[in-house]
Amino acid sequence: MGAITRGIKGFFAKLYLWIFCKFFTFIIVITLSLKRKRMSHDNGIGAIGRATIVKNQKFPAHDFFEPGQVFDLRIRHASATFLDDAMNCIRSMSIKFSKNEFKSPFDLEMNTGEISLFWSAWSFFKFAQLRKEKYGVEYIEYYKKYPEGLEGAKIALRRNPNSFHDLRYYSKTPFKFKGKDDIKRYAKYRIIPFDNIPETGIVDNLSDVDTGNQRIFPNETRGRNYLKEEYETRVKTQEVKYRLQIQIRTAQDDENPEIFNNMVPWNEEMFPWHDLAVLEIEKTLNWEDSTRTGFSLNNMPKTLGYIPAKSIYDYNSLNYMRAHSEWARKARMFSYKIFKFPRPIPNDDDRNSEDWKKIQKNKVSKFLRS
Repeated sequence: MGAITRGIKGFFAKLYLWIFCKFFTFIIVITLSLKRKRMSHDNGIGAIGRATIVKNQKFPAHDFFEPGQVFDLRIRHASATFLDDAMNCIRSMSIKFSKNEFKSPFDLEMNTGEISLFWSAWSFFKFAQLRKEKYGVEYIEYYKKYPEGLEGAKIALRRNPNSFHDLRYYSKTPFKFKGKDDIKRYAKYRIIPFDNIPETGIVDNLSDVDTGNQRIFPNETRGRNYLKEEYETRVKTQEVKYRLQIQIRTAQDDENPEIFNNMVPWNEEMFPWHDLAVLEIEKTLNWEDSTRTGFSLNNMPKTLGYIPAKSIYDYNSLNYMRAHSEWARKARMFSYKIFKFPRPIPNDDDRNSEDWKKIQKNKVSKFLRS
């Protein structure tokens, strides 16, 4: 009887997770996608190149990662959530082993920082609910209620990095990895500069109050688009290369759920990072091609895909939710066809903005005086 009861509870927990993710996607479609917006990464630049799987592999052999194989590559760097590169933002790098706008055999979405600001579908919902952004100040209530999210923000935020190329990007939540030997394993991914140059933009000793204040510095001299402009120049004038790395651990029968917690990095001595592929950038994309570029965790081989989740509280529910948000991308692409394509981010708009529209200066001044 106990097994039947657990089975019923498990079924309804999974059903609720499915309904939760579909409803959340519907909200994104209505509030953002049909307004020509991504959920959080509108401010970005794309590029194309090639990815070469390393020959000297120190991780278990896998059919998809054949040594020396070369894939087409499309990437997109972005800042979340604001449109001003000089703000204190999380930075991202998403990749696909294809030059297509969307179709691909392998996609990854990664952000700065080894840990995240949320750890399940439910915590992400609270993260979105308690954002309460006003002119570049946000998540104050969330950080007070969830101090672990505050620590994640302190580690992930980057202010005024020299380049998107200098940063380190992490998948954080693990994926399946079933290689040629058919042994069940888990994998995390990260991207680092090819020559491992020092990371810039890290803010040391960031206070709890300052973490929620992502506004540009007073008298900021960097432009609103300085990171995108720097990256475009860098690709034109010098070699831009990255290392895609992988971290592997073997699955256990009595698995500790905490290994799936993206707030807990794996021990690098026990589970070292190994080179997986070299990414070489050849050309940046224009604004429209960069904006049309989309990524999905469904664009992965089954032996490398996301790990099934059991409930909205399951650590793996984050990737489950991402994989079930495809209608948001489709709605955004539909909105591009129906409405005018969103204009490039202007350099002369007011700062600290996440909106395409110009913010009135008197509103900003009123907020700062309050």
